[in-house]
Amino acid sequence: MTTAQDIMTSAPQCIGENQTLVDAAKAMDLLSVGALPVCGEGRTVIGMLTDRDIVVRCLAQNGDPSTMRAGDVAQIPLVSVEADDDVSEVLRAMSANKLRRLLVTSGQNLVGIISQGDVARWVPPEDAGATVAHISE
Repeated sequence: MTTAQDIMTSAPQCIGENQTLVDAAKAMDLLSVGALPVCGEGRTVIGMLTDRDIVVRCLAQNGDPSTMRAGDVAQIPLVSVEADDDVSEVLRAMSANKLRRLLVTSGQNLVGIISQGDVARWVPPEDAGATVAHISE
């Protein structure tokens, strides 16, 4: 059985809920990513922040990214899977919620992230293709 842990990117960087959107944008640039999990104390995930969230939920609303906090803009509720969940649950969660990235937790703690690219690399082509097509509809 292939699990979420088998296909995830381990130990993803997260942004603290009280860090600014400027901090988040700089971290995204440094890491060459378009999204960051937003974490509270002890890597407890509270949301997800994308580059699009910064633009649409801050800049387009005339917000100040140097004072607006990541926790204020993060997408909540959070969709995640457990590290030991079967990959079929990963595909179901991504498809059902039209998510390009899915967080992987162990209890309350963030342990990984699965992107569409991870699905394309590790999942049989017919399953990966169907999932990516559904997400992109």
